[in-house]
Amino acid sequence: MAYGDEKKLARLFKKLSFKKTVKTVLIICLVVTLIHVVHALTLDRTIEYKEISFYSPDVPMEMNGYRIAFITDTHSLPGERLRAVVQALNDSHIDLLVLGGDFPCVGSALPQSMEILSHVISTDGIYGVEGNHDNHESLFRAMEDYAITPLSNSGLHIRDHFYLAGTEDLWNRAPDIACALEGASPEDFVVLLAHNPDIAGQQETRGVDLMLCGHTHGGQATLFGLWAPVLSVDSSLTSRYISNFGQRFRTGWALSNDNVPVYVSNGTGAFYPRVFSRPQVILITLQHGSCLTC
Repeated sequence: MAYGDEKKLARLFKKLSFKKTVKTVLIICLVVTLIHVVHALTLDRTIEYKEISFYSPDVPMEMNGYRIAFITDTHSLPGERLRAVVQALNDSHIDLLVLGGDFPCVGSALPQSMEILSHVISTDGIYGVEGNHDNHESLFRAMEDYAITPLSNSGLHIRDHFYLAGTEDLWNRAPDIACALEGASPEDFVVLLAHNPDIAGQQETRGVDLMLCGHTHGGQATLFGLWAPVLSVDSSLTSRYISNFGQRFRTGWALSNDNVPVYVSNGTGAFYPRVFSRPQVILITLQHGSCLTC
């Protein structure tokens, strides 16, 4: 074979290899896109009841096994679906229901949601905070109409040595963790509700044992549930991206600046499109002691 023919053959193989690579990349992109579309149309429209055990030596011995349900970001969740959530919680035998803000804000939907949630049977009642989509005055009025206690830079003892606190919303008002914790004692086990988890990176959280937050919707539209572009934007560009801390508080467990455990729920509502960010109701079981296998 002549040298020129060898060069032509090499160019042909290179061209065929390039076409094969492009075809393979396109197939992979198509498959990944299809997986995400199917997930968005199926699991991402089904509420997950996520069971979590939280171990701490500060959990009072008498509260070992205490169950807290956390609902946040219901947004425009239809009444029938919210009633199904209430029934599921009543079948779960919870001790406390806490609400993380961002409820329906149009017409009669807000009081209707509070009325439905008021039917959750819990040993120690129902408490909640506002979110960035809430008018706090309307929300708190609707809560109180249905015996749900609002927390607004305030807290109270639910039981001996168990203190529950909640803050105002980070975007709409002036959250103050220190003010919310004023009534707590050093020996108390303290749970703090805050709609926006960014507060855990902006204020001191010393004295808190566990923070519960929502707001981020798990990233809303993510790549296999591992990364959300909207959360990775540099905070210097805008203060209105869903989080100013990148992926840190997107979903699940994180730590505050003081190393306090923060759990961020994906939220419960029908806020679409969700892609690999399944709506959730969080069920937390408190355990006295340390988890040796966690």
